[in-house]
Amino acid sequence: MTSGTSPLASALSGEAPEVSISRDLVKRGLWIAPLVVAVGAIFDAGDGAWSAAFSLALVLFNFAAAAALIAVTARISLGLMMGAILFGYILRLGLITVAVLVVADFSWVSIPVLGGTIIVTHLGLLFWEMKYVAASLAFPGLRPDVQEWRASRSAEKP
Repeated sequence: MTSGTSPLASALSGEAPEVSISRDLVKRGLWIAPLVVAVGAIFDAGDGAWSAAFSLALVLFNFAAAAALIAVTARISLGLMMGAILFGYILRLGLITVAVLVVADFSWVSIPVLGGTIIVTHLGLLFWEMKYVAASLAFPGLRPDVQEWRASRSAEKP
């Protein structure tokens, strides 16, 4: 029998790529915020605009909270990180549901715009971000620009 610690009890070190991806998602969400609010206004005037803005804020908070949860728990242990991802997802969905239920009866809320914006912006931002994420162990997280990649390649050669 070997005496070693469980892989689930070990922690990850180094920079968390989730944080940079989340930061990039939030940045892109802020770039499209005027468009999202304008589309909401087209569907239901002022109520649609306020509902779209509130929905976008919920979505951006959700992405930032997910990345923060992963980054913090990965430094403690992988088992904790996996539990935090699962239960954090359920908790974040619950928080979004509670936020929607709290504002559902307010006069400025348009439920179709609110729900549609939550769904479309979640999926839209994730699909948009896929273009910028590197699926490589050499560059976890965001794909580097061409100059950064060439510099790393030239540094590897003896």
